[in-house]
Amino acid sequence: MFIAEYENGEWGNLQVLPYGPIPLSPAISALHYGQAIFEGMKAYRQADGKISVFRADKNFERFNKSAVRMAMPTIPEEVFMQGIAALIKTDEAWVPNQEGYSLYLRPVMFATDPYLGVRASEKYIFAVLTTPTGPYYSKALKVKIETEYTRADEGGVGYAKTAGNYARSLYPFAQAVKEGFDQLIWTDAVTHEFIEEAGTANLIFVIDGKLVTPSVRNTVLDGVTRDTIIQLAKKAGIEVEERRVSVKEVIQGIENGQLTDAFAAGTAATVTPIGEISYQGKLYQLTDPATRTVSAGIAKTLNDIRYGLAPDEFGWNWVL
Repeated sequence: MFIAEYENGEWGNLQVLPYGPIPLSPAISALHYGQAIFEGMKAYRQADGKISVFRADKNFERFNKSAVRMAMPTIPEEVFMQGIAALIKTDEAWVPNQEGYSLYLRPVMFATDPYLGVRASEKYIFAVLTTPTGPYYSKALKVKIETEYTRADEGGVGYAKTAGNYARSLYPFAQAVKEGFDQLIWTDAVTHEFIEEAGTANLIFVIDGKLVTPSVRNTVLDGVTRDTIIQLAKKAGIEVEERRVSVKEVIQGIENGQLTDAFAAGTAATVTPIGEISYQGKLYQLTDPATRTVSAGIAKTLNDIRYGLAPDEFGWNWVL
């Protein structure tokens, strides 16, 4: 793992260490007041044997955006990038040499002031962890549109990748799993009439031949995979709409056949088809994922770029 420490207004003590526990006070601010942010990234073994990290610059930008919102120090680009590069060099043997598999990277920053009192910490640790990973989901998702609990509120921290956003979702997610669902579709906190995102991914639909996705707001995470898919779709000549998407529109689209594709998009989920959507106790069946040309085509193009099987025209791969 890679570790850097922030104290007296600057980052220092950068080092790659064997993965293991680190000594921390039980009074650290992160445990009591929630100053903790993270990212999710992947390193791929390309066809020529080289290792690349996909869209690291985008993750770096979002990490610092989250830091600002959580009153945490931003991290210099050289610390972020050099730390990741040094760690991957150390863990190179753990990068899988198989399509569909990768080395997952988890940058995280958390407050370490041993202080019981509500204030922004003055000390932080930035760390990067790695683990080999395969497909996150093995089948099309069965999801439930959530209309009681909320993931994020206007003026809150929904756009930040901060620990608390995930903590508040755990109870309703656990209830959904008991009911047989794989994930939740979160709706807006005020009316529960508009779709925002899934538990671990953004949501994308194909409605009347157009790629439709909820617009990025302060309650929706600006997903790296989401942005990637939008650019690939536009390049392929598919019309893209980033806007508010109502639950009513999605349900009607399923019923009248205009909604022909729906999928989750994220670093972990990559492109995962949604097979069933439950709303107000009724389960709606979507089209067979095997017949969906849009998501399947985008997923193939995306994977080909990641694994060096197709030209990286956008310059997304950071080859180490």
